[in-house]
Amino acid sequence: MNKSKILVALSGGVDSAVSMALLKGEGYSVSAAYMKTWMNEEGIDVFGDCPWHQDIEDARACSEKLGVDFTVVDFIKEYREQVVEYLIGEYRAGRTPNPDIMCNRRMKFGKFLDYALSRGFDAVATGHYCSSRLNGDGSKDLLMGADPSKDQSYFLAMITQEQLQRAVFPIGGIPKPRVREIARLYGLPNADKKDSQGICFLGKIRIQDFLRYYIPENEGEIVNAAGKILGRHKGLHNYTIGQRKGIGVPSNTDRKSYVVIAKDFEGNRLIVDFDGPNNPMLYTNTALVHDINWINKPVRETRELECKVRYRDDTVKMRFIPIGESKAQVEFEQPQRAIASGQILAIYEGDVLLGGAVFDDLPRH
Repeated sequence: MNKSKILVALSGGVDSAVSMALLKGEGYSVSAAYMKTWMNEEGIDVFGDCPWHQDIEDARACSEKLGVDFTVVDFIKEYREQVVEYLIGEYRAGRTPNPDIMCNRRMKFGKFLDYALSRGFDAVATGHYCSSRLNGDGSKDLLMGADPSKDQSYFLAMITQEQLQRAVFPIGGIPKPRVREIARLYGLPNADKKDSQGICFLGKIRIQDFLRYYIPENEGEIVNAAGKILGRHKGLHNYTIGQRKGIGVPSNTDRKSYVVIAKDFEGNRLIVDFDGPNNPMLYTNTALVHDINWINKPVRETRELECKVRYRDDTVKMRFIPIGESKAQVEFEQPQRAIASGQILAIYEGDVLLGGAVFDDLPRH
């Protein structure tokens, strides 16, 4: 990397802190900033465990340990407009959003990158487990992280080539245990801090507890695939396709648990059935996607590629069939479970992340 002045996006966690330490050790001119994206809103008392206060202190302590200039950047308004409203709007429309992916595209490599460039920085660095590769034509490819158990390339499926050109991923080639060893070697105070879980700004808060302040409850029937009424739901936005727990309907006499297979918005009904690979409402071999984002060169012809339907899912083979400029049909080599509209499909060729797309709402085959 021929850039000399880098702004590190510190989260308070060990990954971004080690990224900062490595860059400083390599001789870059490094500064750090915590991107403040949330604050408790009046009347919303479920956020008592919101971790950002401690995260700021941890980020500040790591910066002081390394002698790096540190600041807190207030992006609360921008984050609400770019990520929170997207999240609420998607749930209200019955789709399943991915706020972490949108945070990367619109905030970390959007607003935060703009902030860095306006202050004379050449690039921003994060603690993502992925890496980039410079090609002969000057373009960059985004690669999976070296540690398959921690690879986070999925969350960058919607970033652009322009954003990738200004992005640095110092720990992409390092296994997680080694990252913690490096943190201890540098004496970082968060070396043994647990990794964060859940949606980027909610911390330990359940998404249902958050949404109830913004989307009114609209009770309706819970029915099985044959239309038999099994119970009542408190609003379709509280459920997602494939959900097993928290439905509110007891298992049947064979001790089989129900799973959400569909949401009927016209009838305001939640449809449940029993899980299994032979359930055509839950498993599919094909899907349509839209809003395709290519990080580097677009795929214009039918091609055999790989994909991830969700972050934690394994990479699976698929046939990618373009339909015009921004849509495509994907045919999976193996049936995929519980695809929901609004979810992000990450598209790969080998260890290269080609881009991403948004799932349409399709009947199961």
